Amino acid sequence: MTEAFPDLSRVDLGEVEYDSATTAMEGWAAECRAGTAGDRLFLLSHPPIVTYGSRTSPADLPPAASGLPVVEVDRGGQATYHGPGQIVGYLVANVRERGPADVVRWMEQGLITALDALGFPAVRRQTPPGGSSLVGVWTPDHRKIASIGMRIRGGVSTHGFALNVDPDMAVFAQFVSCGLADPITSLRELAVERGVPTPTDAVVRDSLARSFRAVSCETPGRLMA
Repeated sequence: MTEAFPDLSRVDLGEVEYDSATTAMEGWAAECRAGTAGDRLFLLSHPPIVTYGSRTSPADLPPAASGLPVVEVDRGGQATYHGPGQIVGYLVANVRERGPADVVRWMEQGLITALDALGFPAVRRQTPPGGSSLVGVWTPDHRKIASIGMRIRGGVSTHGFALNVDPDMAVFAQFVSCGLADPITSLRELAVERGVPTPTDAVVRDSLARSFRAVSCETPGRLMA
C-alpha cells in the first residue's frame, strides 16, 4: 500500500465565515498548483449555513422562515449544514496521480479510522445503482455522522468533509441533508447513548490529523450495503 499524502500538513483555524473560507481556499489551491505550498488539511468551523450543489432539489432546502443562510457552492454533493459544533476539513492537495474516487475513499477511511480511535465505530456505504449517493461516513446502524463534498480543478482538490461533533441537531429537521431520508447523528448523541463523555473539539481534531496521515488510498475500510 502507498501513502496517499505522505507530507500532509495540518492547519488549525477557528470559526471562519463561509464566504471568507471559500475565498481563502481559492488562494490555498493556487499556492498548491504553483508548488509554493504542499498538501494541507485545514480544520475549522463555520457559523450556521446550508450549502448546496447544482443538482440539489429546491424542495430539499430549508424554508426562508428558518432563518438559515443558504448558498450554492461549486462542490459535489447535495444540501449540507455547517455550523458550530462541527469540524470541517478542507483538503487542498495535489491529486493529479490519484483518481477522484480514490481521494473520496481515502477521506472516508480517514474519518472512520479517527472515529474508531475515539471508540465510535463507523462505516462507509455502497451507493446502489441509480440511487442517491451514499458518500460519507455512517454508524453501523446507518445514521450519518459525516458528509463529504469535494471539487477537483487543475489537479488540486478543495472542499472536504463536515463531521458532527456537537452541533444543534434540530437544524437537520429543517432541510433534507444530502438528499437522503436517513437519520443524522453526532458524537454527542452517540456518547450519551453509551454513557461516556463527548470527545472535545481538540481531541477530535488530533484524532483526525493522526488518522489522515496514516491512511493510504488503498485502505478499503469497513463497507456496508
